[in-house]
Amino acid sequence: MSSSLPVVYILVLAVLAGSVSWFATPKGPNQTLIRTSVLLTLACCYLMWMVTYLAQVHPLASPKHALVE
Repeated sequence: MSSSLPVVYILVLAVLAGSVSWFATPKGPNQTLIRTSVLLTLACCYLMWMVTYLAQVHPLASPKHALVE
């Protein structure tokens, strides 16, 4: 059975990528816009991946097996 541990690993990677992008953003008038865009992109991509992964690991509806005779 698969575990939900990869969700935590990918979250750590996303947080690390966000913190690197926070400090690597060039100074200028659009610094806030760039930071916001990068962090929002990382958050949305992580959430989409997490929902897709967890839906496959723990499906809401289990498959029904047809009785074949």
